[in-house]
Amino acid sequence: MTARARLVSVLSILLAGALGILSSTQTWVHVSLVGVASSDLEVAGADAVSVLAPLSLAVLALGLALSIVGVWLRYVFAVLSLAAGVVLVWLTVTVLTGPPLSAIAPDVTDATGITGDSAVTALVASSTVTAWPWLAVVGFVVLLAGGGFALVTANRWRRGGRRYEAASVRAARALDGGPLDAVDSWDDLSRGSDPTRTRPLD
Repeated sequence: MTARARLVSVLSILLAGALGILSSTQTWVHVSLVGVASSDLEVAGADAVSVLAPLSLAVLALGLALSIVGVWLRYVFAVLSLAAGVVLVWLTVTVLTGPPLSAIAPDVTDATGITGDSAVTALVASSTVTAWPWLAVVGFVVLLAGGGFALVTANRWRRGGRRYEAASVRAARALDGGPLDAVDSWDDLSRGSDPTRTRPLD
């Protein structure tokens, strides 16, 4: 169960981050303009939500780090994942409920050269949201679930790096001339060493 909890949490966070990065390159809003030659615009996710790509990259990094860190950092990274999820859900929902002017104004200005909120608003005849913000918000809800699950189960995850810690202990014993147990002897044998050979005295 503990291994499964780690896997579910990490995969959920990684999936959300990957979906956020993918959706940032896709069209989120179709905008129709009046009185200009280029009457139709496609607003990408990265333009509609300026922090979408960097936050999604941060979420990916958190997911990768969460799989290897100790228990205290698990809590820290789980909280950061939840915070990123809240921000991303909130900003995506604002696009879904009616794209704010800030989400489409930069693209309108790039296409027409016209600036100013009132002037840009007068140019916009209509705006239509695509399916990508809906997919993104589902992914960010998964991010919230993964971060919350990590926060609840982090203290029960198996410690990472145990194999390397055991190897360090065996190396320290060998240097100190201390006794090797059966596991140590078996590991020596698998590496081609003879564990029964008498060690040289200092």
